[in-house]
Amino acid sequence: MAAEVVVDVVALALAALTFELIVRAAHAPSTATWHALAFSALVVGILGVRGLYRPRLQLQMLDSLPPLAVAAAAAAMVLISAHVLLGDEPYASWTVHYWLFATAWLAAGRGVLHVAHLRARSKGEGVRDTLIVGAGRMGNVVARRLLERPELGLRPVGFLDKDPLDVGPAAAGLPVLGASWDLDRIIAEHRVQHVIVTFSTAPHHVLLTLARRCRELGVSVSMVPRLFEIGGRRTTVEHLGGVPLVSVDPTDPKSWQFAVKYAIDRIVATTVLLVTLPLLVVVALSVKLTMGSPVLYRQTRVGRDGRRFEMLKFRTMKGDPVLEGEADAGWALEQIRSHGMTPLPQLQVGAVEEALAAAADDRRTRLGRILRFFSLDELPQIVNVLKGEMSLVGPRPERANYVQHFEGAVYRYGDRHRVKSGITGWAQVNGLRGETSLADRVEWDNHYVENWSAGLDLKIVLMTIWCVLRGEHEKEPE
Repeated sequence: MAAEVVVDVVALALAALTFELIVRAAHAPSTATWHALAFSALVVGILGVRGLYRPRLQLQMLDSLPPLAVAAAAAAMVLISAHVLLGDEPYASWTVHYWLFATAWLAAGRGVLHVAHLRARSKGEGVRDTLIVGAGRMGNVVARRLLERPELGLRPVGFLDKDPLDVGPAAAGLPVLGASWDLDRIIAEHRVQHVIVTFSTAPHHVLLTLARRCRELGVSVSMVPRLFEIGGRRTTVEHLGGVPLVSVDPTDPKSWQFAVKYAIDRIVATTVLLVTLPLLVVVALSVKLTMGSPVLYRQTRVGRDGRRFEMLKFRTMKGDPVLEGEADAGWALEQIRSHGMTPLPQLQVGAVEEALAAAADDRRTRLGRILRFFSLDELPQIVNVLKGEMSLVGPRPERANYVQHFEGAVYRYGDRHRVKSGITGWAQVNGLRGETSLADRVEWDNHYVENWSAGLDLKIVLMTIWCVLRGEHEKEPE
């Protein structure tokens, strides 16, 4: 996009200017102007060739940093090689310093642009009016996601569907504006700039004609692929004539990569435990003095391969959860019924009523509120990680008495148990905490499993720290 190009060019220019001033102040050999120009041209060119200036739906600052660093490193390697071949050894050494300096400026520029984009989109500026083809379940899911997240920059105006399905409570509340033959009129009347093709009862040739017509009208098109559940970022495309074959390299939760992940979990957990030991002692004594015994709250959760374990937390609430009732039992019942399932007898209506009353009366202590705000109540789960029951990053484990209900009610719920559960997870850092949609949470959890990488884990950890610092976390009840 033009904004990214301008920001990168300005950042590289400022990097060259400030670096030159620092070099002169240190009475070191000055860098040539052509050196800075060549470096800047290479960085922008590499980013452009790799398609990193194309419009993106998701604005993730952490996602943009690795490509910037790689492009700057590649440009530096080209210049260093040229200097070595030309015999300019001093310039070769200075290129390394300049590369680090320029990378920092590029990251800072993208950070400013990221904040500006988010603020503009949240105010409705720069958003594209979007038409969704297909008013079925998936079409409504897409519409709801776009409505819930205006920062994505796509504002749904309605559906295009000749025979829309009745999806009941899952409906996004947007109108069906017409059928396929109304496409030109709808695009003109609603100033549609983007079209998303989801699942529809329309024949293949109709959808193909719609997509081609959108391109003729200058409207960009996105598509939700069939079998999207078989996800993964590691894909290859081969062609048999004009027929593309898309292969997905799946993540294997039993591979050596996950064995390394779990080994690193224990190393990091040991380090964290040693560093935070004084804090753990202080918190434990504070809980003991304010609430008495026990200091730790133990709750049976379900982790990898359906195995049960006792998850540990510092107590933050008064009373006994077994007697007082689960504070979110009403939410669990709502999730089960929203998927057309009848709750099992174990989830008694009387218990739910008690739980709702308990939820209305906040049982958190003053100390408990502080512990929850800073997520200190979760620290004992480091012990669960050391015991191999949990991972630092993974799907959050659910209570055992809920899992037997959810497995029969929520699509692909059991798939999230392919990996160890985590202290933090992809769903949580994306706002799916507390009493939010369970189906959405499961979708994000399975996306994490199918797209796992060490880089994704690091990203989740950084996002978790940011969420905790900003107070953007809603803790689950005891």
